[in-house]
Amino acid sequence: MSIEFGWWNRDEEGRRYQVNAVVHGGNIEWTRHQGHHTSWDPHEPSDEDRERLIAEASKRVPRRLITQKQFEEIKRLSENAGPGGLSGRRYRPSPEL
Repeated sequence: MSIEFGWWNRDEEGRRYQVNAVVHGGNIEWTRHQGHHTSWDPHEPSDEDRERLIAEASKRVPRRLITQKQFEEIKRLSENAGPGGLSGRRYRPSPEL
């Protein structure tokens, strides 16, 4: 199961930034970036971000984009603290020389 969710938030100074939550392999990877030509950085999700993730996932269940079982897994994983582990193609640790 690899599902991607994304939305826009505003910081304390009123600037917009994009939040991205990728559910893959029993983990949620939270990232964010601000501006078009900036890199994606790990994001520490707030309670509002976790609620937004569940709300976005609940919209996909009736449209059959995700199953009820996947939705329950996302709800369970969203309770975990931290930005989540980095895995997959985007994260490749450099070999030690």
